[in-house]
Amino acid sequence: MHKRIVIGLTGGIGSGKSAVSSKFEQIGITIVDADIVAREVVALGSDGLNKISAHFGLGILNSDKTLNRAKLREIIFKDEKQKIWLNNLMHPMIRTQITLKLEQAKSPYVILVAPLLFENNLDKLCQRTLLIDVPVALQIDRTTSRDKVSSEQVKSIIASQMPREQKQALADDILNNSQVLSYTEQEAEALHLTYLELANSNH
Repeated sequence: MHKRIVIGLTGGIGSGKSAVSSKFEQIGITIVDADIVAREVVALGSDGLNKISAHFGLGILNSDKTLNRAKLREIIFKDEKQKIWLNNLMHPMIRTQITLKLEQAKSPYVILVAPLLFENNLDKLCQRTLLIDVPVALQIDRTTSRDKVSSEQVKSIIASQMPREQKQALADDILNNSQVLSYTEQEAEALHLTYLELANSNH
């Protein structure tokens, strides 16, 4: 049994990861999204959610017994120890789920979308990495209009992530997403052919 090629797709906030990953999805490539997995492992009735509420108390839940993310963010933002506790719980669970989903993928190669691909060492699960890259000014511009948040807030999120230059140095492929969407889609199609070749030579 050959190992399926995994392409790690990453990029800062507002870089257009979703637009690029949905293009690959249209071509028929399986997408595993780390953010979605992170939500699934703390979904209602999950082991993750039970452990979080046992640790932080039932006050961490909404009235419908789902996780109150805003409250949890507030706690771990103020308390480094609690943040470490949460990461130690979440990261192995997320990684296990991601690995499972990658193994179940049926397409010639599979794409793992993760905003913190390098920061959380998820690139170790990938044979190749793709950075969706845009200038910081454009990240701020896109995110403020999309999420209706202040540019200060976006700047602080960007500051908390790995610097753009560092990601550029780590990535195998870089897709400049500051052009029009049709250009981005053409670039994605070209990369698709490269990845297909990789997948075929991996048999």
